[in-house]
Order: sequence, then C-alpha cells, then structure tokens
Amino acid sequence: MVDDSKEEKGDEDIETLKRYNQLYLEIIMRYKDYIEENENLYVAELPKLITPDNESVVGLANKIKSQFPIYSYNENFPDAVRSAYSYVKENILLVNLPIQFWLKPEEVIRCGAGDIFDKATLLCSLIIALGNVSTKLIIKVKESEREFVVYSEFNNGIVAVDLERGVKEYKSRDELLKAMGVYEESEEMNVYEFNDKMYNSII
Repeated sequence: MVDDSKEEKGDEDIETLKRYNQLYLEIIMRYKDYIEENENLYVAELPKLITPDNESVVGLANKIKSQFPIYSYNENFPDAVRSAYSYVKENILLVNLPIQFWLKPEEVIRCGAGDIFDKATLLCSLIIALGNVSTKLIIKVKESEREFVVYSEFNNGIVAVDLERGVKEYKSRDELLKAMGVYEESEEMNVYEFNDKMYNSII
C-alpha cells in the first residue's frame, strides 16, 4: 500500500525547493551587474584560480592515489589522470549560470557543480596535485566558441585531457596545438595557457 501522505510531502518539498530557487535567481539577477563587476578578473590573473595546494584538492588527489596499491608517479600518472578526468566528468554537474562568476576548485568540489571553465580549473589543479607541476590549462577562443584542454609534460611526451573528448597522448606540445587547430592561419582566435605559476598568450 502506498503512503499518500509521504508522496504529498515529497511533492511539497519539491515545490518549496523550486520557489526558493526562483527567489535566489531573482536576487542574483537584481545584483548581476554588481556581482560581475566585483568578479572581474584579468586574464593575467587566471593563475589565482589554479589551487593545487588547497586542502580539498590535495584530499581528492590523495583519494585518487589510494586507488593504486602503491602510487608510483612514473608508472601510474597517466592512469591517475584518467581517474581525475572521470571524477570531474561524473561527479561535477555541468551548470551554466546566467552570470559571470568565478569558482575556485575547492568551491567546485564542495558544490559538486560548475561550468566548463570551473571543471577545467579543478582538473588542472587536481593533476598538479597528483605530482605534475608542468600541467597547464589551454583555452582556445574562436568567435563565441571555447575549447579547454589540460595537458601535462610526461615521459618525453604529452598527456592531454579534452573536457569534451577525454584523455589522449601526443608526442609534443606542438602536435597537441596542431590537433586543436591553433596553427590554422585563416582562423581568428585567441589561445592562452596558464597554471598556478604562470600565464602565457599563445596567440
């Protein structure tokens, strides 16, 4: 026998949540300009969003390392990258807010949600925390489209993670950039890379 009172309570909870969310959205949109003005971040300041030393990021990196009997950077790093990508893909809900708002990796972990850029900065931070300080996030902007790739120099090659297509290995950074279409002279685009230590404009 179905308990109708529990079903009704569940429906009431869902309706209440919807109304709360609508109120939050009204408040956010009322102060949208103010929030975006204070959230303004110049591209050269993007390294602030890569936080491999944050306690939450380190904890998640250690959790990934614990999947291996004895984590060896030289032997297990590529597989650890795949685990990091799987975590971000499966556990971080992709959301697109109607407002420009930067989230730090620890906030993305705590909320379990973020836009594609937030997921990329978390992934970059996480892979650095796994032991590869060369790891950088490349962002390619062409018209209204953006492409995000996190890559690491490893074992005389490149381990790259495309947020849309997964993990792939390349012989060199140049090969990766060519695969991204960065050297197509006929196309107008902006391409830059950064991590917690540096920022570089490629195009």
